[in-house]
This record gives sequence, C-alpha cells and structure tokens, in this order.
Amino acid sequence: MYELAKELFPLNRSITGSGVRETLKILSKYHPIKLYEIPTGTRAFDWTVPREWNIKSAYIENENGEKIIDFEQNNLHVVGYSTPVDKNLSLEELQKHLYSLPEQPDVIPYVTSYYKERYGFCMTYNQRENLKPGNYHVRIDSELKEGNMTYGEIIIPGETEEEILLSTYICHPSMANNEVSGPVLTIHLAKYISELKKRRYTYRIVFVPETIGSLLYLSRNFQ
Repeated sequence: MYELAKELFPLNRSITGSGVRETLKILSKYHPIKLYEIPTGTRAFDWTVPREWNIKSAYIENENGEKIIDFEQNNLHVVGYSTPVDKNLSLEELQKHLYSLPEQPDVIPYVTSYYKERYGFCMTYNQRENLKPGNYHVRIDSELKEGNMTYGEIIIPGETEEEILLSTYICHPSMANNEVSGPVLTIHLAKYISELKKRRYTYRIVFVPETIGSLLYLSRNFQ
C-alpha cells in the first residue's frame, strides 16, 4: 500500500484532467474500475461540470532569470485551474496574484479557482516577505477546454441487492492523508471484498472528484 501511495502522491490532480485519469489508471491495476467521462456543461442538480483543466508547467522568475518558484518542484505553487499567462509584472502587480498563510509562514497553501477564471501562485509567507522590488516574469502553461470530468465505479455483487457504498475523492494534489490514503485503502478494500467467497451485501465503490463528482454521481444514480 505504501508503494502505491508513493506512486500516486506526485500526480497533479484536480477535479478534471490527466492527473485524475492517470490516478484511475494506476488504481485499475489492483482491481478493474469502470470509468465514466462526463462532458463539460453537464448538469448535476444546480451545479455544472466545468471545463477540463490541464497544466504543463509554471514558474515565477526574477530579473536575473532565477526561478523563485517552480511548478515542477511543488504542484501546490499554482492556483488550481489557473488560466494561462506569460507576462512581466512589477512586484506590486505580482502581489495581487500571490497567496500565502501568515499564520503558517512555512507552509505553501492549496488554493483553487474552479468556477472563476483567474491565475495565481502560492508560496510560503516567509518567501513572499523576502521578495525584492523589481520586475518578475510569470508563466503558466495551462489549458482550459471543453472536455470531460472523469470518475470511476466498482460494483461487486452480493447475495442481496442491499448495498454498502464506499466513496473516496481523487482530486487534490499533494495531500497524503486524504486524496492518497483514501484511494489506496479503498482499492485494496475492493480487492479484498471481491475475493470473499460469500458476500451478503452488494458493494458500490466510487472514485470521484470532490463536490462536483459526488453531486454528479448522486444525480445519475440516486434521484
């Protein structure tokens, strides 16, 4: 289980995109998972599946061309769902797009903007306080497009149609105690349950992005 956790942890997951698909692909090695691709714009009660987001790279450079933060070093450095950008900003302008936690000065915060188009970077408060006046080159190589939200489902039949539902989230990056430990434990439970010789209940096991994934699944299966 620990090796699987190490494999999943570096993936840049969000509520849509290649990180989610890669996560489900890896989990499927342990037990088959039926995958669903839900198009952008699909309604889930009063929510709507957003556009698909993917990112290749992102960084901030100082005037000497030194990268002061780099997405490749830590995927929390970029606000989730950031729109693409490639421009030079003064420190004053840059501050409008920075996020940090004064009460936790050594922590990189996790910030998202799923339903409002903007861009931003996250860094520790200590690092932000040490930024010097000058011009900074900011670049985010990302894409927002009409695509899909992906989720997975396993149904293991039992002797009755009464069900036990297990659900886990697969969206947040760099979160070992939830979006890594949850899928790891759940896929091993699925494997264990499927190998039982007798099962009284049917097991419904779902792997979904947080909030919109749960709402979409409920709208399709439990109205």
